Amino acid sequence: MSSTADRSRRPLVIVSIMLATFMVAVEATIVATAMPRIVGQLGGFTYYSWVFSAFLLAQSTTTVIYGKLSDIFGRKPILIGGILVFLVGSALAGFAWSMASLIAFRLLQGLGAGAIQPVTMTVVGDLYKLEERAKVQGVLASVWAVSAVIGPLAGGIIVNNFSWAWIFWINLPFGVLTIVGFAFFLHEQITPREARIDYLGTILFSISIISLLVILTETDSGLSILGSLAIVFVVAGALFLLQERRAPEPIISIELWGRRLVATSNAATLLAGMALIGLTTILPIYVQGVLGRSPLVAGFTLTMLIVGWPLAVMLSSRFFRTFGIRRTLRVGSFMFPFGSAFLLFLTPESSPVLAGIGSFLMGFGMGLISLTSIVLVQESVEWSMRGSATASIIFSRSLGNTLGATALGAVLNIGIVHFGSGDLAAKLHDVLNQPSGLSDLAGNPAIRGVFDAALHWSFWGVVVVAVLTSATTWLIPVAHDAGRRQMPKTDAQEAMTH
Repeated sequence: MSSTADRSRRPLVIVSIMLATFMVAVEATIVATAMPRIVGQLGGFTYYSWVFSAFLLAQSTTTVIYGKLSDIFGRKPILIGGILVFLVGSALAGFAWSMASLIAFRLLQGLGAGAIQPVTMTVVGDLYKLEERAKVQGVLASVWAVSAVIGPLAGGIIVNNFSWAWIFWINLPFGVLTIVGFAFFLHEQITPREARIDYLGTILFSISIISLLVILTETDSGLSILGSLAIVFVVAGALFLLQERRAPEPIISIELWGRRLVATSNAATLLAGMALIGLTTILPIYVQGVLGRSPLVAGFTLTMLIVGWPLAVMLSSRFFRTFGIRRTLRVGSFMFPFGSAFLLFLTPESSPVLAGIGSFLMGFGMGLISLTSIVLVQESVEWSMRGSATASIIFSRSLGNTLGATALGAVLNIGIVHFGSGDLAAKLHDVLNQPSGLSDLAGNPAIRGVFDAALHWSFWGVVVVAVLTSATTWLIPVAHDAGRRQMPKTDAQEAMTH
């Protein structure tokens, strides 16, 4: 069983993957830009966050399911099917008449988007040898960088000149071109076999993960609701593990996830996702609220992250040849906490350049960690498990983002209460709830001092998680590099030891 493409047509498959990746990558930023206009027309501001949460919940929950299905039925049908579901959700979202309907259609979008990232990465693993793959992944990483810039710009242009519905409908031509590309240029040789889909495992997994993600994203809900969801999570999770141990075709292979290489790669990716989401959510408000700079300058500091990540991925093939996979992974793991340490030295008088340097180094380290983890995991399994293995990495990163945003947000709130003696904490919350809240902090040194100290607690949280990420990467088993000039072979046993 394998995916194939004529060498002259492989670039056309990559173009199709880039289009599919762009649709998903640009989704968050373009929708975020348009949401104030959408809420103004549809109302229902109290459900604002669920427009994003519904998409992410569906995408995160289905990632590993699509990975398994692609191992059973092939990459192409699952990928095209996921894109079709995403496009139907996009078309319907443009016709939404209320926030409730918009949330429902965003959920449908997420159900389709869950197939795109893990299966496209798996296709790259199928079509390219190890020594070629890093360069291709670098090209795909640049798509995320471009979408981070284009998304807000496109969202602003669309809502100012057209109906907001076009932020969803613009996906349709991209999606059609992507489907045509995969249909004509991606070919698969699949050995027919009887497949028994683990429907019960799929349902139990979905219930368990959705319960966990709702607990993490809706921390303001009452204790009784959160307690009930926690019980559902534990019970469904336990039943899921029992089901996977006896299912002939488990949706998640316990044996696969239990392998040392896969388990440690997923753990490192989850921790890295936690640290990175902390950086992207906390650094901009520090630059605006404490340093007193504009949103544009705050965006610059995160742009350095977006520059560092794809740059590391594009250079990784050269690093592999020169230093070997082991040294590349470990140097990348050191750069991650080293970059995060720059955050600790920020003061109200600091230049945003210092924040930008730390952001760049973290992005560069994350690029090396993420690519190396995916390459090693893909090389460690046969074709029939590569989709599941790749999806496990994507799922771990997504879960890490959710965990990190919740945990570091809680640390920030605890810090505000701790440092905001008297009524300073209440005043800080009042200021932050104003439309121009962050820019008003510069005029009140006492309140800004509380915010500065509380954010540094969160920065310490990012550093601690970054150090744990680095330590975990040293547990990932990698074969001793035979020589700096010789690339590792594509055979799993020559690429690593278990």
